[in-house]
Amino acid sequence: MSTLQLLSLLALTAGLFGWVSSRWLKIPITIGTMLLTVAASLGLLWLSHGDPRFEKWAAGLTSQISFEHLILHGMLPFLLFAAAFLLDLEYLAREKLLVTVFSLGGTVISTLATALLMAWLLPLIGLHPAWIECLIFGALISPTDPIAVVEMLRRVGAPKRLQAQLAGESLFNDGVGAVLFLAFLEASRGATPSVLQVGWLLVLEAGGGLLLGVAAAWVCSYLMRFTDAFQLEILFTIGLAVGGYALAEMLHLSPPLEAVAAGLALRYWNQKHPEDSISHEGIDRVWTVIDEMLNGVLFVLLGLEVLEIHFDWQLLRAGGTAVISVTAVRVIVVAALVTIVRLVQRGHPISIAAMTWGGLRGGLSLALAFSVPAGAGRGWIVATTYVVVLFSIVVQGGALELMLRRRAPQESV
Repeated sequence: MSTLQLLSLLALTAGLFGWVSSRWLKIPITIGTMLLTVAASLGLLWLSHGDPRFEKWAAGLTSQISFEHLILHGMLPFLLFAAAFLLDLEYLAREKLLVTVFSLGGTVISTLATALLMAWLLPLIGLHPAWIECLIFGALISPTDPIAVVEMLRRVGAPKRLQAQLAGESLFNDGVGAVLFLAFLEASRGATPSVLQVGWLLVLEAGGGLLLGVAAAWVCSYLMRFTDAFQLEILFTIGLAVGGYALAEMLHLSPPLEAVAAGLALRYWNQKHPEDSISHEGIDRVWTVIDEMLNGVLFVLLGLEVLEIHFDWQLLRAGGTAVISVTAVRVIVVAALVTIVRLVQRGHPISIAAMTWGGLRGGLSLALAFSVPAGAGRGWIVATTYVVVLFSIVVQGGALELMLRRRAPQESV
């Protein structure tokens, strides 16, 4: 299958399954798209037992899709930039304390607590992973996924305050999680970094990524101000989203945080320019379309990845164990951090239930899982991560959407 055929298949599948979800199933498009793709993939696996041609076609399809590379080095720059650029800066500024506490302290605590629970519970079902493998899993599953969170919040018209809380946490905790993930991977290869080294790496990569994103956004905004053509303004933003991310990779900074900082900073700099100098609404519409289209393709890819994972009953039990562990840790960490925030900012409106169920995991966690080498527990980490992601999007996302739709008439800000 050629690259053009593969892209056509992904786009057609995303559109068709999204239409079926919306028109017939009456369920959220992203949830329906992923469920239908998983069902189609499982059906393909079943057919392959009777006809080897289906097995050959499925193997050829998955071999052409490098999920890790496609997400981390293809779709992620666009999705992170769009999520940050379309966020309301006024509400995000009001939630800066909560976002900081959750993205820094929450990610570190969740990583360690999840690793402890998995190291304790997995031997009960016959799996005996090394401690470093549990830390790797904790680091990749603890950061909430901004792509899944922001798409769902925007679709249901969630209050902007809640969007800023959940989206802000999701956008910034990726950098912390990525640094921890890379540090634990190095430790699995025999290099054991100290706490000071990890802290310095966090400051260097995260801080450098943020500064690079802000600086690149300033240059982009300045050029856009003196451009009369709407098409050139769009090209500048696309160049910022992709070029800044690629530059951060080259400089060994944090690409996700660079993309987030670039999106937020471009919104900030552009707001300082008059309406007639920059096509504000037009740019927003273009990036909304880009975000929605790529999200549809992303959830098709998530469903297709079931073809790549060889499940058995032990791995399914490990996935169930991980779901319980990750959910329990999220509940405890959210309750503790919300209490701290309320002590500092008395009367600050925060919903523990919404913050708990809004901690979705998605394609980013799965992409990191696929990047784990075979010697570091890749088999059980990938399978377990997939189960958690499936539960998170279908069950958590569905429950949160139902809760927000019920609350929508009473709360609009």
